[in-house]
Amino acid sequence: MVFDYTQAEWTANPGFKGGEGIFYNKMFTDGVNKMMHGKLVPGSSIGYHKHEGSCEMIFILEGEGKVLYDDGEEAVKAGMIHYCPEGHSHSLINSGSEDLLFAAVVPVQ
Repeated sequence: MVFDYTQAEWTANPGFKGGEGIFYNKMFTDGVNKMMHGKLVPGSSIGYHKHEGSCEMIFILEGEGKVLYDDGEEAVKAGMIHYCPEGHSHSLINSGSEDLLFAAVVPVQ
């Protein structure tokens, strides 16, 4: 199966999970997984949250930023992947000067 994100419209999610600014996404779900193309403009973030009953994999496509993960902080840039296992907490922040684009997969609870 192929899902063409170029044919989907961006959905604006202001203050997503308590984050700053607006998180934009294009999402496809099959009832088993949520697959997203996400965008954070400079200064925007996805709020810090805990994964209970699921995990999340985020592949950075363009830009740079940082991930808050449990008690740490790590820089991310294009070509890197962040994995947040079930039971752990994280946030994604665009700390760069360009849009931060990423693909994410979350198993549906």
